[in-house]
Amino acid sequence: MIRKITSGDLSPELAQAVIRVCDAAYQTDTKPLFSQLGPGLHLLAFQGDKLVSHLMWVTRWLQPEGITPLRTAYVEMVATDPPMQRRGYASLLLGDFVRHVGEYELAALCPATESVYARLGWKFWRGPLAARREGRLIPTPEERVMLLPLPHTPALDWERPLSVEWRDGEVW
Repeated sequence: MIRKITSGDLSPELAQAVIRVCDAAYQTDTKPLFSQLGPGLHLLAFQGDKLVSHLMWVTRWLQPEGITPLRTAYVEMVATDPPMQRRGYASLLLGDFVRHVGEYELAALCPATESVYARLGWKFWRGPLAARREGRLIPTPEERVMLLPLPHTPALDWERPLSVEWRDGEVW
């Protein structure tokens, strides 16, 4: 079963379950990351009553050079409980995610691993990346971002520069 829920509607118990799954999958304390990301929408996959996989997205504004900023569903914290990995839960959530973001102009993520995303149609941006901060562009050459065009995505030149608004912590 998949459940969609806003950050604000997560019960304390469910929020703790999300953090447990993410901590186990990333092998780190992820609670501070959720604070940095801010509120978003979550997709939760359950096996019976147990949370086994998580995906979150927040609204960001990606701007390909020469185009106005695009309202982007930016995917964060895709995680599956380690004993449940390689059973298709993350792919199931990523597939379901697409039907929830039709009003967005683009979907994006910074992948920890790329194979599952590439298999589902996500592609790496090939042009230079930067962050917009206080009216200037700060190059982020060490970063990589994958995009998934959506029905409202304009034509993109994947070789041009792409920028995102600055945020503390992980810019991309």
